[in-house]
Amino acid sequence: MKKTIALSFVVAAALGLAACSSQSTNETAAAADNASAEVAATSSEAVNDVSAAADEAGNSLGDAADATGNVLDNAGDAIETAAENTF
Repeated sequence: MKKTIALSFVVAAALGLAACSSQSTNETAAAADNASAEVAATSSEAVNDVSAAADEAGNSLGDAADATGNVLDNAGDAIETAAENTF
């Protein structure tokens, strides 16, 4: 987020210089290209981070479901054992 804001300021400053000369226009274009590349890289990193977090959450849910299934199996076994010993 900080990078995006900083890059926005860089682009705004570069556009301000663009009005001065054709050389400034070329420099502005280069700065805008660099800023765009930085934003794209940052966005890509964010997507990868979110994807990794979603994978981790999915794994945690799977582990919790397995643990719940094991508890239910054990409870069923205990009920069955108690029923066999009662009758």
